[in-house]
Amino acid sequence: MDLQLERRVVVVTGSSQGIGRAAALSFAREGARVAVTYKDHRDKAQAVVDIIERAGGEAIALELDLGSAESIHTAVAAVVARWGGIDVLVNNAVQWGTRLPWNMPPFEELPGDEWRALFRANAEGAYTAIQAVLPTMRARGWGRIVNVSSAIAVDGMAGAGPYAAAKAAMHGLTKTLSKELGPAGILVNVVMPGFTLTERNAARIPAEHRAHMERTSPIRRILTPEEVVPTIVFLCSGVNVAVTGEIIRASGGIT
Repeated sequence: MDLQLERRVVVVTGSSQGIGRAAALSFAREGARVAVTYKDHRDKAQAVVDIIERAGGEAIALELDLGSAESIHTAVAAVVARWGGIDVLVNNAVQWGTRLPWNMPPFEELPGDEWRALFRANAEGAYTAIQAVLPTMRARGWGRIVNVSSAIAVDGMAGAGPYAAAKAAMHGLTKTLSKELGPAGILVNVVMPGFTLTERNAARIPAEHRAHMERTSPIRRILTPEEVVPTIVFLCSGVNVAVTGEIIRASGGIT
């Protein structure tokens, strides 16, 4: 199936590794021009660009920090300067902070500064990216935005309060923007993966926990990033003309 992504300009935030990396490579295989963004791993982002360019595609690696509006606008401006506009935004980047959920204190002891930093980076970073790309999408009369959420937003996870709240906020924003931006030809959706077997997750999940998740999954395994990404790519394609304002799980049935 031709997804009508040839020469479309795609920004995938947080695409040096994991789901973002798999998305960037998948868009490039469809003929899109891809902005690969990173915060800390410039070498990994450039490696993704190199793969795309060796295959005959077009890509660029750009620094983008969710916690800095200036960084987001600078990255978007660089993409527009390079390719003249932006057609697709995949808000994939996340920020966990210095402590992972299982190392967090009881909720009543969570410092307000830590809460605000995590919530703002994950919620405000996404809306800032959307604001930055909208002028060029409106000018083109066409756009696709996918906000990559997490099952934690609806199922919860002990110790993940700020992250869960930020992702849930993204759901409400998506519903609202689908109504506001639809008349401009811009479709907005959420893709909500469950636990995904990224390189980072594979290295840190205890073996017994992984075995339990595989055993209780309806498909008896944990999805890889490459298996999550087709849902994202379809929603961002020209073939999708009907789906907007939806929150779609891509979790292999894990709830």
